[in-house]
Amino acid sequence: MYDLIIIGGGPAGAAAAIYAARKRLKTLVIAKEFAGQSVVSEDIQNWVGTIHISGKELADNMKAHILAYSDGAIEIKEGEKVIACKKLAKGFSVTTNNPSAGSGRGKTYKAKTVLVTVGSSRRKLSIPGADIYENKGITYCASCDGPLFSGQDVIVVGGGNAGFETASQLLAYAKSVTLLNNVKDYFADPVTVKKVLAHPNMKGITDVTPVKVEGDKFATSLTYQNNKTGKLTTLSTGGIFVEIGLAPATSFIKGTVKMTPGGQIKVDPRNGKTSELGIWAAGDCTDLPYHQNNIAVGDAVRALEDIYVFLKTK
Repeated sequence: MYDLIIIGGGPAGAAAAIYAARKRLKTLVIAKEFAGQSVVSEDIQNWVGTIHISGKELADNMKAHILAYSDGAIEIKEGEKVIACKKLAKGFSVTTNNPSAGSGRGKTYKAKTVLVTVGSSRRKLSIPGADIYENKGITYCASCDGPLFSGQDVIVVGGGNAGFETASQLLAYAKSVTLLNNVKDYFADPVTVKKVLAHPNMKGITDVTPVKVEGDKFATSLTYQNNKTGKLTTLSTGGIFVEIGLAPATSFIKGTVKMTPGGQIKVDPRNGKTSELGIWAAGDCTDLPYHQNNIAVGDAVRALEDIYVFLKTK
């Protein structure tokens, strides 16, 4: 039985694994791949201590850092997908399959504790042109990519808190920000809506639906339809920031820990504990706000410190 199983190979999982290794906890890391949402980014500028780095290089560096400390403490199972996590009389069982080998090739591992760091995937635009201009004008992270659009007219799709927070960040760089919302009323907090829309370079358009993205090498325009009149309007743009929600990869642990209706794992913000004693969660799969690489790393380290205390003081 392992001391700890870490599920996930993004920044949160990597940070926890490095700390677990240094504390000599017998740890298994299960990662379908070492990546995270930023793996597709060509230029990450907010990774602390590194001025510029690509998502691919960041992922490679995280894996290398784990391996540098793994001898005798860390075991890695890469390419396996977790399909179940269950409580046992003592500890927990984690069952996986190998996606390339089919669901019948399952394995089960046991551990005293579990840390879930599986992250979330951004809900994407499903309109003509969106797939063509993914990461070519269409992006999902203002804190990562906002400075790249300095002085340009940009669009934010999404009227929740995340959409307005993105718009607020972009106003520091962009020439103008236009936010599109698919219903009449915004989902964001009223005080946030009022403050952001008061900016002279900010415009909000409600009750519209994006219908297509066009461009050349990069996206240059987005066309939306008025939901009441059907009228089509095309906006020229330098960039499109999509904030229409997250899809946490947490279905394997449903029923074991408490979650939000959207599938995010509910955690204690002080230590990452879930509703089930012995299971922690960190990063974008949790219900905590502000999903960024640096925040995920900090949350994971805090959780790992708490796990260590739990294991050594039981």
